[in-house]
Amino acid sequence: MTVLNTRRVAWDAARVFVQASTSDAYWWLGDMVNRHLGVMYQLKLAETRLRMLEDDAVTVVETGAWRARLDDLLAGRPDLTPLVADLTKETVARLP
Repeated sequence: MTVLNTRRVAWDAARVFVQASTSDAYWWLGDMVNRHLGVMYQLKLAETRLRMLEDDAVTVVETGAWRARLDDLLAGRPDLTPLVADLTKETVARLP
């Protein structure tokens, strides 16, 4: 069994979530985030999408915000670490 580092999973997911926010993978990811993490995370993803479409110079800020958000989530719910890692891998596979 592989041991996942929650901070690394949060960082990887943050980078991928922000990248996906302006691609066709956004629609799938938004649905999966809502289903597995909750509507508040889906709304944050929608906000990220809007900011990124307006100005892609906010990539670093958005990535940092998602890293902190996911870090907090996984610190409180380490059982979600494999799920977030799987969402990240699947999202990468769906990116152009």
